[in-house]
Amino acid sequence: MRYSPSRKEETRDRVLRAASRRFRKDGVGVAIGDLMKTLKLTHGGFYRHFKSKEALLAEALERAVGEGAARMARAAAEAPGRELETIICTYLSEGHCNDPGGGCALAALAPEVARESRAVREAMDRALLQHSGAMAMYMPGANDEQRRKNAIALFSGMAGSLGVARSLADAGLRRTVLESARRLYLEAYA
Repeated sequence: MRYSPSRKEETRDRVLRAASRRFRKDGVGVAIGDLMKTLKLTHGGFYRHFKSKEALLAEALERAVGEGAARMARAAAEAPGRELETIICTYLSEGHCNDPGGGCALAALAPEVARESRAVREAMDRALLQHSGAMAMYMPGANDEQRRKNAIALFSGMAGSLGVARSLADAGLRRTVLESARRLYLEAYA
């Protein structure tokens, strides 16, 4: 049975949306067959939409980054004059920590992506630059370059703190990591 181009695009978007959440939640080792089965689609049908799992992973990272950038923009818009403080507190919140599937791809996947192909790592490059670029306008610094570098340092540190917090079994220790990181980054940058 032939489907319309719009239906094919809808299916592709469904696969991409599900993969973006699933990779962040369960890691890059998610099997394509399992992902497609969850969506009630065939494994072979995957290749009508994506050239490879690597291509899907790169696009899924970019989608996750777009979602994260939108969250960051909403948080900043809700707190005029306190944008950076709000971004830091939202990013390093227990809610974000407890939702890896809906949260930051860098925090969820950085160690795994480090072992992936250059194309996937380049998608991670774009993710870091997009997030830090969006934050740079709120950063302290003498010029644009210094604000951009400060944003890269802050975002990398927050992603690392969130990743460590997510790895901990002890809820109290997890809260300590998040609270300590929030306090440090607020004092240093906001």
